[in-house]
Amino acid sequence: MTVRSQPAFRAGSYIGGEWFEPDSEQSIRVVNPADPSELVAEFPAATRADAVRAIDAAEAAWPAWRDTPAPERGRVLWRAADIARRRLEEIAQVMSLEEGKIIRESRGEVQKGISLLEYYAGDGFRISGRTLPSEVRETQTYTLRRPLGVVGLITPWNFPWAIPVWKAAPALVAGNAVVFKPASLTPGTAAILMEILAEAGLPAGVANMVVGSGSELGNAIVDDPRVRAVSFTGSNAVGLGVNTRASQRGARVTCEMGGKNAVVVMADADLDAAAAAIIGGAFGATGQRCTATSRLVVERGVKEALLERLVAKAAALKIGPGLDESSDLAPAVDSKQFETDMSYIEIARSEGARLVYGGKAAELGGGYFVEPTIFEGVSPGMRIFQEEVFGPVLAVTEVSGLDEALRAANGVEFGLTAGIFTSDNRSVMRFIEESEVGMVHVNEPTIGGEAQLPFGGTKSTGVGPREMGEEGLNFFTEVKTVFVNYSGSGERTMIR
Repeated sequence: MTVRSQPAFRAGSYIGGEWFEPDSEQSIRVVNPADPSELVAEFPAATRADAVRAIDAAEAAWPAWRDTPAPERGRVLWRAADIARRRLEEIAQVMSLEEGKIIRESRGEVQKGISLLEYYAGDGFRISGRTLPSEVRETQTYTLRRPLGVVGLITPWNFPWAIPVWKAAPALVAGNAVVFKPASLTPGTAAILMEILAEAGLPAGVANMVVGSGSELGNAIVDDPRVRAVSFTGSNAVGLGVNTRASQRGARVTCEMGGKNAVVVMADADLDAAAAAIIGGAFGATGQRCTATSRLVVERGVKEALLERLVAKAAALKIGPGLDESSDLAPAVDSKQFETDMSYIEIARSEGARLVYGGKAAELGGGYFVEPTIFEGVSPGMRIFQEEVFGPVLAVTEVSGLDEALRAANGVEFGLTAGIFTSDNRSVMRFIEESEVGMVHVNEPTIGGEAQLPFGGTKSTGVGPREMGEEGLNFFTEVKTVFVNYSGSGERTMIR
């Protein structure tokens, strides 16, 4: 077995400002998805006791961080953004090595995290309440936003830099202390974030990281009464459990979970633009994102012309390792996801969908590569239409017009994002109004988000408030209402 030494990253967990290797019988093994014989790192997994120690450290560090002026907290994030910018290539290399993502996409994800750090750094000067008129004479009333205390962050492997940043940055600038449980498949990228925050001047104990079993560490964080809020991104099965456990004890919870996103293409659409967007949305990041374009709902009359374009573009994608600059489509993250992708391809075949392109494993050095795959003739009752694959598989459904397109697009349990390609403004506005999703895209892919905009969905996609933007900050704060009677009377005399 090959053991890689470069790009190197720190292994272990981070508690109270110190790195350590837990005393554990279980180990974390990180392999390169493009070549699973290549062992990237191996180290002991953190235990439940380590998670409790991390909460202890956060609880001890929180009061001083809470009392640090918010602009100074923001300056820590601004310095972190500068450090991340200098280390951009290193972060991207580690991400592509352990998660498999093509290097161009890894660089883009790092830049998105930098934008998030910059945005929330500014919130150090913007955290605000409201001044409102009182019904009482000689009384001033206003609100403040105050931090919650210790908060838990549980993040997935598919965006191992951006998602931890978009949770940690608002939590920290608001004055909270963080206990962070990253995905075990991507500890290196997470560790760099901890290094950067420490170098930027974040006090010891304000941000802590434990790497290990999701059930063991996640439950320790979710169940601890000192953890005032939990922010989770991952599968519906796990997220619903997190929500139940945390909310039962009164903790604040936000869970961003699955998606089964549709792009609608009307007969008046620019088919070249639509095809380019669909290919990027369906096969970018190997389809391993909750905003992926996994369904195409196309108006009758342009289906064949659009499919012709899609097949040509899919055939032009170069499948290869993430660290290869020429690669367009990277491997699935691990054997489990690879097997899931291949099983859904077989399910689609068995249900009667017609394979238009792909449908096989790509034999490249033993890696977890799946061809970009397109099925047509997919009806709303098929599993390939209803269920999230999280791989490079696109389901195509033909409809007769906008009414049927809306029914098809809305006809799943998820509601994260949707898109439409059309030149008709009336169709655009109807689609915006009637789409049962949290985010709508017009004449662009279903993917993407920006630091200043709320991110999240409806129905089974999410529980709790949105992330990013102002909503992302507000989740990590509570509102305090203040009454100041400056009359000196000690009474509340109502205006008559």
